[in-house]
Amino acid sequence: MIPASLALNPFLVFALATGASMLVIPLLRPVVPRLGLLDQPDPRKVHTTPVPRVGGWGITLACVVPLLVSLRLDALLQSYVAAVLILFGFGVWDDARQLGHRTKFAGQIAAVAVVVWYGGLYVSRLPFDLTLAPLPGKLFTMFALVGAINAINHSDGLDGLAGGESLLSLIAIAALGYIVDDNVAVAIALATIGGILGFLRYNPARVFMGDSGSQVLGLTLGVLVVYLTQVANTAISAALPLLLLGLPIADILVVLFRRMRSGGSWFRATRNHVHHRLLALGFDHYETVIIIYTVQAALVVLAVPLRYESDASVVAAYLGIVGALFAALHAAEERGWRVRPRDVRGSPVAAAVERFKHGRLLRNVPLVVILAFVPGFMLFGSLWVATVPRDFAIVAGILAAVVATEMLRAPAGGSLAGRAAAYATAIFTAYLFVNYPGTAQSRVELVTVLALATLGVAVALHVRFVSMKQEFGTTPTDYLIAFGLFALMVFGVVDIDSRSIVELVAYTIVLLYGCEVAISVASRSRVLHAACLAALTIMAVRGVLPAP
Repeated sequence: MIPASLALNPFLVFALATGASMLVIPLLRPVVPRLGLLDQPDPRKVHTTPVPRVGGWGITLACVVPLLVSLRLDALLQSYVAAVLILFGFGVWDDARQLGHRTKFAGQIAAVAVVVWYGGLYVSRLPFDLTLAPLPGKLFTMFALVGAINAINHSDGLDGLAGGESLLSLIAIAALGYIVDDNVAVAIALATIGGILGFLRYNPARVFMGDSGSQVLGLTLGVLVVYLTQVANTAISAALPLLLLGLPIADILVVLFRRMRSGGSWFRATRNHVHHRLLALGFDHYETVIIIYTVQAALVVLAVPLRYESDASVVAAYLGIVGALFAALHAAEERGWRVRPRDVRGSPVAAAVERFKHGRLLRNVPLVVILAFVPGFMLFGSLWVATVPRDFAIVAGILAAVVATEMLRAPAGGSLAGRAAAYATAIFTAYLFVNYPGTAQSRVELVTVLALATLGVAVALHVRFVSMKQEFGTTPTDYLIAFGLFALMVFGVVDIDSRSIVELVAYTIVLLYGCEVAISVASRSRVLHAACLAALTIMAVRGVLPAP
């Protein structure tokens, strides 16, 4: 049942997905009012002004298009693509017309039925050595996938929350797919990660993913955890989906329990979700998202080292973390505890920090480091790597033409196409650097780690203390990236086989943030795009010419 191999490198899939998501979302925003895709405020919601629901379009495009061009689709992958499109259609309909729960369930059941009955993906083994015959296994899988869809859908209550939780789960799934050598799981996870990153580029508060995005994410996560544990590697604990799906599963089960206990409708929307309860305790939007990210990160990080442990160990770890969270929430609510108002008075330390923030040293030095290190790494990487695969060379040549056109058309270099090409150059350079190292590898690798660490510190200082623009201020997404890096470092420590992907993603994230800072300085972005053009041209030439 394992699908056919990849026609493209999985990291090219990630780059294509990120670019597709980033480009389609701004193109749709002008037509949102005519399509009726505006999320209107109401008493259950946090936002107070209408927000476009078009993030799901980018996520869905990212999930589907890279797979269509990179995989030879068997029945399972055909069913996954069909299910994604079904959920997307129902999601857009719901975003525009506010469907009732019966119609939404009909769409969800239709989508998962295609995966289970046509694609042949179903659960046959349960935790604690229990097994299911095909018919009950398929029925159980339909129920579980519908549950996963709704768990992610109902967690989409704050800016970046559903996308962030899903991103953390997908990082762990990609790592597991890499460890068990399953390219299909890696490709689907990376494509979806790319779609989420493209969406988060326009979040918070500028676009929502809507049901068209959250339902697709829920389906993708559900399909991947079933595929990993039932098909890709049956040695993995059957209870591991609890850790991989994480907090959204516990949240929706607790919400249903509270609704039943109160005698209310199972389907009537309430403010009983974790994020609602944290807000009610006085945490602000930012703090609430960070708390949830932290719990979700703890769960998914444990999934990798516990993948071959007993089902009892996995269940105990899951119940211990989510049990502690809900017990703390219940205790705080019962005692009437609330977050104390912030002390707004100044202090000598705060005054010193303010002087440092507005000083010339902090304003100039990090930016100089970023503007030197990012182009430098791109150029050095394109020249130093041992070889450039032909598929990379072809794409690099196309991107070089895009960058050249954008530089001639817009000297400041701030267009979407120019931005996407810069991101792609960073991703390509990082991938080639890690997977096709040149000579003197150990010494170059040490210098590279030190240089990228310096770049990371410079980016963090610039973003946190210098850049005050709304489009690039610190948000919970930045903490999400930090949690993701922490998770990857843990994976690299516990499993030697995952170390290269850890290095790859860490390098890529630092370079992407560096690109974003460089592009945000319009007067200097031409330097970055010139470096991108040179690096892409070198990659294209080296990949096409025969090796010496």
